[in-house]
Amino acid sequence: MASNGDNNASAKPPPEPSPLRKAKFFQANMRILVTGGAGFIGSHLVDRLMQNEKNEVIVVDNYFTGSKDNLKQWMGHPRFELIRHDVTEPLLIEVDQIYHLACPASPIFYKYNPVKTIKTNVIGTLNMLGLAKRVGARILLTSTSEVYGDPLIHPQDESYWGNVNPIGVRSCYDEGKRVAETLMFDYHRQHGIEIRIARIFNTYGPRMNIDDGRVVSNFIAQAIRDEPLTVQLPGTQTRSFCYVSDMVDGLIRLMEGDNTGPINIGNPGEFTMLELAENVKELINPEVQIITVENTPDDPRQRKPVITKAKSLLGWEPTIKLRDGIPLMEDDFRGRLGISRKN
Repeated sequence: MASNGDNNASAKPPPEPSPLRKAKFFQANMRILVTGGAGFIGSHLVDRLMQNEKNEVIVVDNYFTGSKDNLKQWMGHPRFELIRHDVTEPLLIEVDQIYHLACPASPIFYKYNPVKTIKTNVIGTLNMLGLAKRVGARILLTSTSEVYGDPLIHPQDESYWGNVNPIGVRSCYDEGKRVAETLMFDYHRQHGIEIRIARIFNTYGPRMNIDDGRVVSNFIAQAIRDEPLTVQLPGTQTRSFCYVSDMVDGLIRLMEGDNTGPINIGNPGEFTMLELAENVKELINPEVQIITVENTPDDPRQRKPVITKAKSLLGWEPTIKLRDGIPLMEDDFRGRLGISRKN
């Protein structure tokens, strides 16, 4: 197993999962747990996993930011189960793989309840690792580009240790995910747990919370409502936007592959906030104004992934361009807001 952690430490062999895996006459389904599976990325991941008839998918969510609506097409399906549960509490369940996505990812939500956010990142990850250890499951953590903080190198590859303010208003999320990565590697080295770490960059697409404070959803909702697009000063800060179907493909390839990670999964196409606003204006509502507003503290100035590892180790790179993804998201937002296009 390829590992980016301390290669000198002799990792224990992973614990064995269910004996049914080796049964001669009984081919068990793959039981997959998705924490945070009612959320934006989690529900799209569930859709993809459910397409494989050999998968049984169990979703755990406390609905802090997720919604049952995102999973309504699978309600009552014999291979699907939904459990209302908070990952900060232990979970006793039999599974083969764990996709650990549970955590508020929008600044509006994690600043609203920072203590809950860091508990989810630390205690939630400990609980999921404890579960993986008990049942011999492979576990994938969705970490974040926020572990790089306000980066001093550009673009960011996986060897960069980051520049994070440990006492800032975002650190419940940034430092929480950094601790979660630490826990993953410690369990891997000490207990032989099979781990996978994805550092995911800005992701967008249908089912995002409409008023979640993230820039793509903000701009699209504002354009649909005929409101000015609010660009935070100075407007030259950059982000890289990955469409959700590309992201899900990357996560599944990482889980199914042989590399622990961490591996950046994101779109290296880089846009300033003003460029993003201009694209949304042109594609959705050419009549709206673009205005500037004050920025939030600790907002990173640049964000762009180096995806060399994802390409070479996973055979993955994004396929959907921003200008193709925005209209798909617009259709979803219009449906939920009940605002049709002007003729």
